[in-house]
Amino acid sequence: MALPGPIPENRHDWQTVKTLLPYLWAWKWRVVFALACLLLAKLTNVAVPMVFKEIIDSFTLPGSKLQQAVLLVPLGLLATYGALRFSTVLFTELREIFFARVTQRAVRTITLQVFEHLHSLSLRFHLDRQTGGLTRDIERGTRAIGSLISYTLYSILPTLVEIALVIGILAARYDWDFTLITGTTLTIYVIFTIVVTNWRTEIRREVNELDSAANIRAVDSLINFETVKYFNNERWEHDRYDEQMQKWEVAQIRSQISLSWLNLGQSLIIAAGVTLMMWRAAVGVAGGNMTVGDIVLVNAFLIQLYMPLNHLGVLYREIRQSLTDIERMFGLLGRNREIQDAPDARPLFPAGESGPCEVEFANVGFAYEANRQILFDVDFKVGAGRTVAVVGHSGSGKSTLARLLFRFYDTSTGSVKVNGSDLRALQQASLRAAIGIVPQDTVLFNDTIYYNIQYGRPTAPREDVISAARAAHIHDFIERLPDGYDTRVGERGLKLSGGEKQRVAIARALLKNPPILIFDEATSALDSKTEKAIQSALEQAAVGRTTLIIAHRLSTVMNADEILVLDAGRIVERGSHRALLDRNGMYAQMWALQQQQHLTDA
Repeated sequence: MALPGPIPENRHDWQTVKTLLPYLWAWKWRVVFALACLLLAKLTNVAVPMVFKEIIDSFTLPGSKLQQAVLLVPLGLLATYGALRFSTVLFTELREIFFARVTQRAVRTITLQVFEHLHSLSLRFHLDRQTGGLTRDIERGTRAIGSLISYTLYSILPTLVEIALVIGILAARYDWDFTLITGTTLTIYVIFTIVVTNWRTEIRREVNELDSAANIRAVDSLINFETVKYFNNERWEHDRYDEQMQKWEVAQIRSQISLSWLNLGQSLIIAAGVTLMMWRAAVGVAGGNMTVGDIVLVNAFLIQLYMPLNHLGVLYREIRQSLTDIERMFGLLGRNREIQDAPDARPLFPAGESGPCEVEFANVGFAYEANRQILFDVDFKVGAGRTVAVVGHSGSGKSTLARLLFRFYDTSTGSVKVNGSDLRALQQASLRAAIGIVPQDTVLFNDTIYYNIQYGRPTAPREDVISAARAAHIHDFIERLPDGYDTRVGERGLKLSGGEKQRVAIARALLKNPPILIFDEATSALDSKTEKAIQSALEQAAVGRTTLIIAHRLSTVMNADEILVLDAGRIVERGSHRALLDRNGMYAQMWALQQQQHLTDA
């Protein structure tokens, strides 16, 4: 199913419904059959009181006619009565059976599209997002789709059909005042419910916003569990969370009080309407214009209308709330994809093929924000199979180069090219399939070590996973664990040390086996001994591959074919390790400082 178009921020309920309808209409024959079952169920339901009226009237016949009725009723009307009762349930359940797949498939399809769309959004969106609020919006939105369909098809629509049938029968069989009383009661009830519920919707929106805000604080605090412990700030986190929950409590109380006033008003309107109808029916029976069966019929109709009407306000509120929740989730689908494939984008390599890659940064300028320029006229090439290292102080823009190569952002000026093709002309999936990275901050999935290594190539056999772990010098450590490769690493890999996480990331990148490798401070969390061991593995992995090394420790880039010194977003020096030392510039100063620090640590 095609992804719906962008959703405007200021949505209306009908826009939300129109966006949802195509997902349901994809199963149009099931929808049509379910609606037919709904109509048949209501027709049989309305027919039940009418048959019951005939049964009552047959027992009020005089003399011999009563004896004849006693013989006929069990054989005719009672059989019809029972059949109609069963038919009402039969058609209702058939509607449920045939529409269940429609509802669940719609929920699944929309949820997957939101999930896919979130993954397609730029890194800028994900850096600004608040995970707790985002997950709560998706959770409420998916639940609301099922609720909206259920309330509409199983409650509101059947009630409207039944109201139309009952009013039609009252108008055809009885005096006009029965129809007037019923119609007036329903009109006042509906208007009162809509007006008050619309007022309450704003209160519910506030409750939802405060609920999401509280959830954001809770999730953010739990994610940063270690930081909370480091600074002994459990009480501070408790107070911040409680501050948000107090606001939520006040809003929730307002919502509950307004609900009570709504229920009282609805009950008053219904009670007045029922009283007037029964009074009018009693007058008709007393005047001889109506039979006992008629008053039973009117009373049964009133009960059948009263039961769903008693919940109509709740249903209307829930529908409005569901529309609000769905609106927020559809709003995520409306988020603009900052980085998109061009309509004529082509793959880097033909399907199933790979090959050597040349990377070029051609006069690249880049700014995260208009007033925050990061890179200035950066120009260099990494030839196929060669290694280029970028060094510099923190904040000089080194890691931004990796993000631009992955096309997490587009350049402000200039271009990044692979094999002579501007990244904007290539399909993102094809480009990223050709790049492997060992990031500076390694975040692992809350799964096993085996899963996290295999994530580099999910179809890789176990032998390849173990070979990658050996190359990253982590196999022996894993084997010493009680559960071996099945050891779970905890959320974001918190059960592993920084060095262990980084070695898992190295194994994952080696398993991917891409033609382009990026090492972004790949050994920053390792001790000197382990760093030397892994450094040789990284150098072996880089053989024959185009490699970009981003490093702070100069000892890890000595063997690079070319070293670039980045300062404040500009390349200020370039050359081999020996040439840069001989130049006695910034690189030589950095080298001297690090050598002095190494001697001090020793």
